[in-house]
Amino acid sequence: MSFLGRIARQGNFPVKYFANYAKFYCTAAPVSQEIDKMVKKSKVVVFMKGNPEAPRCGFSNAVVQVMRMHGVPYDSYDVLSDESLRQGIKDFSNWPTIPQVFINGEFVGGCDIMLQMHQNGELIEELKKAGIKSALLDKQPENETK
Repeated sequence: MSFLGRIARQGNFPVKYFANYAKFYCTAAPVSQEIDKMVKKSKVVVFMKGNPEAPRCGFSNAVVQVMRMHGVPYDSYDVLSDESLRQGIKDFSNWPTIPQVFINGEFVGGCDIMLQMHQNGELIEELKKAGIKSALLDKQPENETK
């Protein structure tokens, strides 16, 4: 039994604090387990504000645009629709901001990291590791087509 649990059993712990502790203790694992299932469900998963058709912040919109340029199929989850998901994903990845991108179940980064990976070509390589071919590889520069 945990330290706080022992104190509560002895009656030396205010009930309101124990109730908050018990709520956190009992709900933390299931949220984390559910998020673990979400990030492993598809090759690419984005936790964002809004949805791809209607992003509700500029950073989420930027990630959506990068994914569109690469033609990446992905699952998305709107963290604004569920506060436990919004906080849970931050705890799960140990990353304080939204959006968050996962590839093959692994946290890759947020908006800034995705933009940087897009600009330097690392995103194409990361997608390739997941078995996804970037649509940008199909486009040839104009000076090579002449």
